[in-house]
Amino acid sequence: MPACVPTRTDDSSHMPDEGRPHSPPVARRRIPRLPRVPRIAGADLSASIAVFLIALPLSLGIALATGAPLQAGLVAAAAGGLVAGRLGGAPLQVSGPAAGLTVVTADLIQKFGWRTTCAITVLAGLAQLGLGFLRVARSALAVSPAIVHGMLAGIGITIAVAQLHIVLGGSPRSSVVANMRELPGQLAHPQVAALSMSALTLAVLLAWTRIPGRVGRGLRKVPAALVAVTAATTTAALAGLTLPKVDLPSWRSHALAGLPEGPALGITAAVLTVTLVCSVQSLLGAVAVDKLTAGRPTQQKRSDLDRELLGQGAANIVSGSLGGLPVAGVAVRSSANVQAGAVSRNSTMLHGVWVVIAALLMVPVLELIPLAALAALVMAVGIQMVSLHHIRTVTRHREVLVYAVTTLAVVVLGVLEGVLLGVAVAVGVALHRLTRTRITHEVDSAGVHHVRVRGQLTFLAVPRLSRTLHLVPQGADAVVELDGSFMDHAAYESLHDWQSTHLAQGGSVELTGRTGARLAAPHVQGGTGETSHCHCRPWTPWRNHHCERPESSAPQGGRRSGHQLASGISSFQRNTAPLVRGELARLAREGQQPSQLFLTCADSRLVTSMITSSGPGDLFVVRNVGNLVPPPGEESADDSVAAAIEYAVEVLQVRSITVCGHSGCGAMQALMNTEPGGAQTPLKRWLRHGLPSLERMAAKDRPWTRIAGRAPADAVEQLCLTNVVQQLEHLRAHDSVARALQEGALELHGMYFHVGEAQAYLLTERAHHEEPDGEVFDRVAATALHDTPA
Repeated sequence: MPACVPTRTDDSSHMPDEGRPHSPPVARRRIPRLPRVPRIAGADLSASIAVFLIALPLSLGIALATGAPLQAGLVAAAAGGLVAGRLGGAPLQVSGPAAGLTVVTADLIQKFGWRTTCAITVLAGLAQLGLGFLRVARSALAVSPAIVHGMLAGIGITIAVAQLHIVLGGSPRSSVVANMRELPGQLAHPQVAALSMSALTLAVLLAWTRIPGRVGRGLRKVPAALVAVTAATTTAALAGLTLPKVDLPSWRSHALAGLPEGPALGITAAVLTVTLVCSVQSLLGAVAVDKLTAGRPTQQKRSDLDRELLGQGAANIVSGSLGGLPVAGVAVRSSANVQAGAVSRNSTMLHGVWVVIAALLMVPVLELIPLAALAALVMAVGIQMVSLHHIRTVTRHREVLVYAVTTLAVVVLGVLEGVLLGVAVAVGVALHRLTRTRITHEVDSAGVHHVRVRGQLTFLAVPRLSRTLHLVPQGADAVVELDGSFMDHAAYESLHDWQSTHLAQGGSVELTGRTGARLAAPHVQGGTGETSHCHCRPWTPWRNHHCERPESSAPQGGRRSGHQLASGISSFQRNTAPLVRGELARLAREGQQPSQLFLTCADSRLVTSMITSSGPGDLFVVRNVGNLVPPPGEESADDSVAAAIEYAVEVLQVRSITVCGHSGCGAMQALMNTEPGGAQTPLKRWLRHGLPSLERMAAKDRPWTRIAGRAPADAVEQLCLTNVVQQLEHLRAHDSVARALQEGALELHGMYFHVGEAQAYLLTERAHHEEPDGEVFDRVAATALHDTPA
């Protein structure tokens, strides 16, 4: 029950003292509250400065590489930081002008001009908003990583070749082919001043991260890009070199977006290209940031990818409207943001503020930067986009062809054409793998017929499978070896029908994997006593009575008989034991080293290994009726639980203890229904350790324990939840547990498993302004347990 809160009443609700005249009510002036100033963590402030120092030269360099006004890079960086940083779903991802968009933007400027390119950026932002509202962000991640990496590699090659001309003192052409054709002449007549500043920039970039020792660790806190550009700028100024430098025109003459001019089909293709590249790069960047923050002590929430699309779309609308480059999540800046210790989106937004300040107040300083230094910086970024790690990964997954075709097509044809061609090749490779199935038949010296299937079994392979299976004579012993990860329904029906017919004709069939482990156990023929154990594959997820079992072997009353138990043990010895024998042999040699003590109820529906995804040697498990922990000092008859706790903490040195209750607990129901007095049976004597839980639940000064923001379904569920909290208090009273907690060597956790929902909940403590502090069991979400591949 919520506590009563006294409320202030009018003066008229009270009788005045005798002889005292009534006084008019005093009018109270309402003092307006000042707007609350958001608190900015020191880590966010320092991280924002580090990201700004990286973003400033890169934004100018990318604008230079696209042929756009240099101020467009600063506009995009500011829009990415302020708009995408505030609205996006990946708080630590830094957005701005990305190298992956350089080729696309340069091509658009060549075809349509700058003002129409800005309009295309706005339209792409609107398209991203639509995709975000449709919640298709996760679907975008279905694109093969080989296509994405190939696209980035092709863009990187294009950037590097184009910027090499500026490094040598010339100007790039409109295509990679033209740049390669003109490169020999440019190499023969380089401009010494531009080449020397570019070489100095590249040398500092390479050497800065390789300075050894403590001095190097300290210096590496300053971004290498900033140091390289500063060194080249300072050297050029001191040496008095004459070479092209940054030229930032007045903001009054800055060109904004105009109405799109050009063929409708070309504009549509351009919008689709910008939308595709911006969206995929931003989503993959958000997933990468999640991986970078996964190991933090205070783990960040996983990115909301649909919201990230909305934030990127809004940023592109703002950037394009103000005459900026297209915006996307940038891996280099995001990684620097995480490594600098950023804890919230304030870092990203502050970096945008610093960009705005620099664009307005630092123009004289920025105009000292040589263009050759920015070109060398962008060329280095382009070279890094061709990642050897990505090449090794696609080689390992046999997707080199997809990667190579996408890369080459992006370089020669363009980004959209290259991605579409990469998708087509990826589909072709997948179909080829599905149809490339080898089926062979041979007879060994013992007369056993072996049918081996290499590859995926689809309907396309059914005719060959059927022909090969019918080579096995009636009544013969047969072994079918399946080496593939997929079997469609048509292939399954064909194999199952042949197996049933062959068994009916007196033969035997054994299905195995490539290693020889059985995939299904054969029927046991035995006349009237014919039985069969469960036909489940070993180590597959447990499913209640869903394994294939002949009706003749179904036990009466739906319960397993002793014979079925023996059959299950026999199945373990044949199928599962060979898979775990090595691991159990290691545990036998080294002894058990579990990481936690798991104390739960003896209820048969709680399979601890299943709900915790644990295996042999992981958990030290104690089970009793009602998952009770008798407080220390009770009678010696209850020392078994205390002994297990002492052994786990002091001998096994577990790092955590979990008390796990569950829904529909019979012990809690019996505890609520137990009448005082009567015969003291063993069950009643044991359940007395649950009486403190009853008292805790009935206490008026304690808030009821809640589950995932809702009230418990009934009193039994409330008692089950309260009992977990109470048993954790009993645990803290044990000497061994108290010492370990004081030393920081042990953690205690409460857990509740709802059997009907197959849902686990973990105990947390929350404090509300409106309500007293209380315990809440929070749902363990599937997204918190599985990582999304990039």
